[in-house]
Amino acid sequence: MPNQEQMSIDERLKYLRIMRKRYKRADRKERGLLLDEMEQVTELDRKTLIRRMKGNLERRRRRKQRGRTYGPQVDDALRVISESFDHIAAERLTPNLVWMATHLAAHSELGTSPELLSKLEQISIPTVRRILQRITQDEPRLPRRGPERANQLTRDIPMRVIPWNEQEPGHFEADLVHHSGATTAGVYVHTVQMVDVTTGWSERAAVLGRAFLPMKDAFQRFLVRLPFLVLEIHPDNGGEFFNGHLLAFWGERIRGLRLSRSRPFHSNDNRFVEQKNSTLVRAYLGEQRLDTADQCRALNALYEQMWVYYNLFQPVMRLCEKTSTVDENGILHVKRRFDQAQTPFDRLCATTAISTDRRIELERLRERTNPRRLRHEIQDGLAQLLALPCAIPGTVENVLETLAIPLPE
Repeated sequence: MPNQEQMSIDERLKYLRIMRKRYKRADRKERGLLLDEMEQVTELDRKTLIRRMKGNLERRRRRKQRGRTYGPQVDDALRVISESFDHIAAERLTPNLVWMATHLAAHSELGTSPELLSKLEQISIPTVRRILQRITQDEPRLPRRGPERANQLTRDIPMRVIPWNEQEPGHFEADLVHHSGATTAGVYVHTVQMVDVTTGWSERAAVLGRAFLPMKDAFQRFLVRLPFLVLEIHPDNGGEFFNGHLLAFWGERIRGLRLSRSRPFHSNDNRFVEQKNSTLVRAYLGEQRLDTADQCRALNALYEQMWVYYNLFQPVMRLCEKTSTVDENGILHVKRRFDQAQTPFDRLCATTAISTDRRIELERLRERTNPRRLRHEIQDGLAQLLALPCAIPGTVENVLETLAIPLPE
């Protein structure tokens, strides 16, 4: 990363304009002392500073454009790494370039060298953003669509919001995504999703219908697969979460579990899982109707692959500071600062919530997994899923065309 303490050109010129006033009033001895001070602050040589004190201190247009610092080798590496990370933002991508390059090299997806790794370590976020805009402008992208809310407001469970700065893993926001398409007739597939507020760890399962048994099976799958304990479940007010059967199930499986719910008409109370509903469910499936057992099984197979990809390889950013100020017009301004992007697994390993054996098991799984190939397998599995027929006919071809995914032969 570039040195944050180094003065920019504008800052240097502003400093020299301030010093020139003192320089013109000073005698010969004082000018020598001022030049010594300016040499240390600006890191310019003495002759250059003397010329600056006598000449123009306005910024001049560069006569000759600089050459590229990062050449085609860095472009190719960024293309492969960005694809492996599913084209995440530069803020999340840049801090993780070096380890992913090394990881992909171990899977023969990328050639590395000490020079390349050095450049990937020092490249800045704006530079990564500019390079990616240039090299990926013609590549097709998965459309990003926001989820539709179809929630029922019921049940007398304490309302609260899980704090954004919660430090203990195990506090999960939960939600249900409907895959009914244009009609809610009949039984159709839903996605049950849980997201840990502290680490960003996400769990997904497809269920056919919203009855107790499918929901119970989804939660049992989560409990078997999760590498740490569930301390709290915080869904919205839907009856699929708050009913006598599920409350009894949770009371039997986990002692001391805390159940809470969001406030009516406050979807931002479940802001973490709502975001993942958009990026990890709707962005893949859109509004396509899914209503058969074959589609449900195919979707669960897809979610198994996504579990590895998004928990072990996808860096997430977490809010670490939030300040509020009110201007002279009485308008509230909130400033947020985020920490360095890390994968949910790395964030989990920084706590004591995961056992040593489970951590070693997941580390070995990550080492033997090729994230680029896994991403391609996810796309192939998605195409096969959307090509399966529905019980109620839909417009599969239109959905595939919209998502730019070819029909399997």
